Amino acid sequence: MESDKFSLSTLLTWLALPVYAWQGVGVRMRTQRLLPAKGRVRDRIDGDEPEISLLVLGDSSAASVGIDQSDGGIAAQLAALMNQRTGRAVRWRAAGFNSATAGTIRDHVVPNLDHEEWTHIVLSIGTNDTKNFHTVGRWDREFGTLLYALRAKWPEARLVWSPVIDMKLVPALPKALASILETRARAINRMGVRLCRERSAVAASRLPVLDAARGFAKDGFHASEAGYRAWAEHLADLMLAQD
Repeated sequence: MESDKFSLSTLLTWLALPVYAWQGVGVRMRTQRLLPAKGRVRDRIDGDEPEISLLVLGDSSAASVGIDQSDGGIAAQLAALMNQRTGRAVRWRAAGFNSATAGTIRDHVVPNLDHEEWTHIVLSIGTNDTKNFHTVGRWDREFGTLLYALRAKWPEARLVWSPVIDMKLVPALPKALASILETRARAINRMGVRLCRERSAVAASRLPVLDAARGFAKDGFHASEAGYRAWAEHLADLMLAQD
């Protein structure tokens, strides 16, 4: 019954496609397109051995879009928290790309990453698949094979996927558009959790949005520095669970 409910709800969003297109164009016209943060995309924090090596991989959030300097982004802030909580050295890299989808990361990013050893990987992907109206079947194929690719390249890494947040809480989205996208995000997340269970990855819980006024950047879509901090705190214990 639960599966049927989600399938019907997702199917009905196709009937709302004109509303999605109309409001989506309006949002794109009103919203400033932000660039990835300036600064380092990789660094190391000194500490005890053995070293933790952290890769944050995915879409524009992994690139810290929404803030000026990468030191305030999800990768740098998560690395700092992992260092503080363990006392261990943390080497980190952010590999994020504007507008990336699961298929983009699978086909054009993972094959071109250096074969460095990563003990921990955060995967931030799914938002663009949601807003691009990718079907659940396409997400199943592309996200599922992305997990395979990551597992093949880094079989011993702790791999954590951060699901799509509640789209109704995103300030930039009009109510009707947010409702349409939230229905699709729930379907994407549901399949994503299932795939993670099947393919040796861990699905985090959805990031709660407790203070939208502080948590979002000026575009009302990407995270602010405070938002990235909250995100890092949300993931830190889960990342370190096996340690």
